[in-house]
Amino acid sequence: MSEQLTLSAEARDRAGKGASRALRREGRVPAVIYGDNQDPQMIHVEEKALNKLLGTGHFMNSVVMVDVGGKAARTLPKDVAFHPVSDRPLHVDFMRVAEHAAVTVQVPVVFQNEEASPGIKRGGVLNVVRHELDLVCDAANIPDDVVIDLTGLDVGDSIHIAQVKLPAGAKSAIEDRDFTIATIVAPSALKKIEGEAAAEGEGEAEG
Repeated sequence: MSEQLTLSAEARDRAGKGASRALRREGRVPAVIYGDNQDPQMIHVEEKALNKLLGTGHFMNSVVMVDVGGKAARTLPKDVAFHPVSDRPLHVDFMRVAEHAAVTVQVPVVFQNEEASPGIKRGGVLNVVRHELDLVCDAANIPDDVVIDLTGLDVGDSIHIAQVKLPAGAKSAIEDRDFTIATIVAPSALKKIEGEAAAEGEGEAEG
């Protein structure tokens, strides 16, 4: 389960590009807390502290307790805007959530036991279609990742969401189709050899 993160913040009175630029010059990042039938609250956070949380790798699927003047808000990060050149965070959106609210989060997929996959041992390549899954789960029990076992999978095999054992209490946010998460495909060299062998077989059959 993703750990609960904490972040100190201060309220901001002014909106607009000029005010935001001034904050960023001071090492602060403008942000907003919204949702839960309350008015949006404009805040700003320390860039260093934010970068530290971003560096955990699971900021976007963790509950973040945002402390504004001694009053904590339970939130889920919904969006982080980054500068296109410097990659510095420019703005953050936090959504208020109740302790056990059902939330939709993107959870990374982790593949294991590649050495136990006959297809990969034969030179096949794991082609990942979805690196993250949209899951609906309890805000107090957000999984860190979804583990998928590659044991026994051969070239041509695919992994669909219906085959995956999701963490307890979580379900896929996409329920109208059994989408593909990954496939094991033959490398181009292997495809070429197989294609040539097939062509020779056809030629012999015709002769």
